[in-house]
Amino acid sequence: MATANPAPPAPALTPGRVRAITITVMLTTIMQALDMTIANVALPHMQGSMSATLDQISWVLTSYVVAAAICMPLTGILSAKLGRRRLFILSTVAFTVTSMMCGFAQSLEQLVLFRVLQGAFGAFLVPLSQAVLLDTYPTERHGWAMAVWGIGVMVGPILGPSLGGYLTEFYNWRWVFFVNLPFGVLACIGLVFVLQETPVDRSRRFDLLGFVLLTIAIGSLQTMLDRGESLNWFASHEIIIFGIAAAVAMYLFIAHIFTHDHPFIDPLLFKDRNFSIGLLLIFIVGMILLATLALLPPFMQNLLGYPVLDVGNLLVPRGIGTMIAMMTVGRLAGRIDLRYLVMLGFILSAGAMWEMTGFTTDTGSWAIIRTGVFQGLGLGFLFVPLATITFATLPPRFRNDGTSIFSLVRSIGSSIGISIVITYLSRQAQANHEVLARHINPFNPGLQQAIESGAISVDNVAGLTMLNNQVNEQALMLAYLQDFSLLMTISLCAIPLVWLLRGNTRPAR
Repeated sequence: MATANPAPPAPALTPGRVRAITITVMLTTIMQALDMTIANVALPHMQGSMSATLDQISWVLTSYVVAAAICMPLTGILSAKLGRRRLFILSTVAFTVTSMMCGFAQSLEQLVLFRVLQGAFGAFLVPLSQAVLLDTYPTERHGWAMAVWGIGVMVGPILGPSLGGYLTEFYNWRWVFFVNLPFGVLACIGLVFVLQETPVDRSRRFDLLGFVLLTIAIGSLQTMLDRGESLNWFASHEIIIFGIAAAVAMYLFIAHIFTHDHPFIDPLLFKDRNFSIGLLLIFIVGMILLATLALLPPFMQNLLGYPVLDVGNLLVPRGIGTMIAMMTVGRLAGRIDLRYLVMLGFILSAGAMWEMTGFTTDTGSWAIIRTGVFQGLGLGFLFVPLATITFATLPPRFRNDGTSIFSLVRSIGSSIGISIVITYLSRQAQANHEVLARHINPFNPGLQQAIESGAISVDNVAGLTMLNNQVNEQALMLAYLQDFSLLMTISLCAIPLVWLLRGNTRPAR
């Protein structure tokens, strides 16, 4: 199978050019990563502006995620046929333009269409930036390169809700899209002047059937995950159809790539043990990262009573912890076995989740900040060494395809993680309510004491309503703690997988 040659070796670049490339690709990474979460907090304002239902406005998020997931695997083939630099510039320009179009949209249909285009062009930015940095820095500096890259990937989604909340509160929901303009302009200028072009390989064939099968599988899976909770999962015929389509298309795709002469994704990629195990681990990291972000804001708003801006501010220390860990890992990468750092990351994440299982409705802001910092440290110690060791033994010719699959698997892990914790939260809240309600009876001494003291009244509708609200609150509180416990268990179960990775960090040729 014909493949593109690797990019020019890093030693040929001057230190100043290396720094310029790093800053430029970081701008594109931050821009794309911010858009993963920045629009979430603005959805209620968009809904009112567009006179849309909750189900309709959810397509603003779903369309972006599905389009990005479908187009991400195209990074390798397009880089080979167009050249990495051309694809990078085209994607950055198109992402910036479509972001502005989203901000100017006058109807829901326009907004969803522009979000599809934004997701499609933005899909290439993160894998391209990772591939560029891996080719720009020598092997012994890959840990540092992935630390810098990881800051944009990990901190962007963390800061997105707080920045989106600030822009929406003090300006307008349209500014969550307009904010991409300065990042996009600076990134385009930098890419034009500092990035070198890679050799073009027009002989590489495009496997249309393989791409169509993968598109159906990913598109159906992402749509099922994004809409499953609102449609009550497999009680809906729509979700059943998407689930069957995803399973059948993925089976046919796997069979196809192992039997086709020029498959869309070369199965030799998965022969590399570090790459295959790294994909499994980054899937788990994706679950932990965005699943926690999906739980904490509603937990702080609905149960602890924090306003939206305070919620965003309380999440910032989590991002600071991530940056500290990534910079630390960047300096330790060449001196210590990366597997120890990945294991430390899972332990820190599990420890933070364990402390969060002790949260109550009286939990103060310091406890949230402290656990957020520890979890941020854990994610930082996870992401950078994992991104480094996953590609440590992979031949450079597979880098464009490998980085796109790496980002795709992380994205799918995030979607599945969010779906799991939100569904589990809903189901456990109902189950907890049923268990707690059994104790509301005349034989409960605690209830009798509360009635006698006048704290609770069961003689009127208002008193019964207040009692039911308290039961609901405690049932929901327990459900959040059970979700935190679930994520802690997932983190601990991932630790043995770390030792399936090879500690050797010299790339294959």
